[in-house]
Amino acid sequence: MCGRTACSLGAENLRRACAYRDRRGRRRQPEWIQAERYRPSDNKGPQSSGPVLLPRRHLQQDADSSERVLMDMRWGLVPSWFKKDDPSKMQFNTSNCRSDTMLKKSSYKGALLKGKRCVVLADGFYEWQQHSGGKQPYFIYFPQTKDAEAEEKEGDEEWRGWRLLTMAGIFDCWEPPAGGEMLYTYTIITVDASKDVSFIHHRQVRAGGGAAGQMPAILDGDEAIGKWLDFAEVPTQEAVKLIQPTENIVFHPVSTFVNSVRNNAPECLAPIELGAKKEVKATPSSKVMLGWLKNSQEGSPQKKENDLPRWTSQFIHSPSPKKTSAGILQQWLGKEGEPAAKKRKA
Repeated sequence: MCGRTACSLGAENLRRACAYRDRRGRRRQPEWIQAERYRPSDNKGPQSSGPVLLPRRHLQQDADSSERVLMDMRWGLVPSWFKKDDPSKMQFNTSNCRSDTMLKKSSYKGALLKGKRCVVLADGFYEWQQHSGGKQPYFIYFPQTKDAEAEEKEGDEEWRGWRLLTMAGIFDCWEPPAGGEMLYTYTIITVDASKDVSFIHHRQVRAGGGAAGQMPAILDGDEAIGKWLDFAEVPTQEAVKLIQPTENIVFHPVSTFVNSVRNNAPECLAPIELGAKKEVKATPSSKVMLGWLKNSQEGSPQKKENDLPRWTSQFIHSPSPKKTSAGILQQWLGKEGEPAAKKRKA
């Protein structure tokens, strides 16, 4: 399953990281719909909101079906047919949707057949490995290119920063029975875990048959993303063929600091050496960083490069005060720092 993610990029950089080519081959950046609602987070759980790509045609009927927009949606799908006045009264969990039942369960089938396919964006996702001493969290993400730049330069046409994890999802739009603002929500589709990560969340074999752990259905590359989103050109039965496990991921262990969704700071992502006795604790410096992340937006007067405080921890080796949160992530996940991300060895 996928119960926790991170997405630390600010709204403008997220838009740049989602650049694509439309049907005519033109390079585009998706337009934000109500960007002011989006908040970056290093520890995002169900019922919080997160960034999602969807076709503009769902919002504007005469739009080209290859055109994409960005929207901040709530995690945990509320079906359009839900009749109660409070979505929190739903008796079932819809944060994840198993691929083998998504065309059978009424919560998802209607939306999927109407082409309400989306792409959920994240730096990566967290999973917990059960062992005798408790649970060990891991952070899982796309491999990053060696030439990825931690600091983006103004005027750069092509995004050279962190490659976002792109997960297949289904969304729906719910209108309160008594009227009011429409609520957009999504679920993340899951598939059997790939060999590389199956050891992390292996489940006990159920009576009557085996069952591997689940992981998000990851769309690897813009062609797959385009086909999943373009409901006008790619029918449902063709689109679902894209939902497959991927081996193109890496991971590293992180501190149990991430276990509490209240802990929203870069320490959540930082690699650790397994067996180390010292755990990450919320320090005054991390609290300052959290405040900076919450209040920052590209282009806002509050966010200036020299506003990033100097700080150190057991996982950071003298970062420059000009590093952004994405830059710190890039350093931690193997470009400059240790330990480097790894794949599971057979």
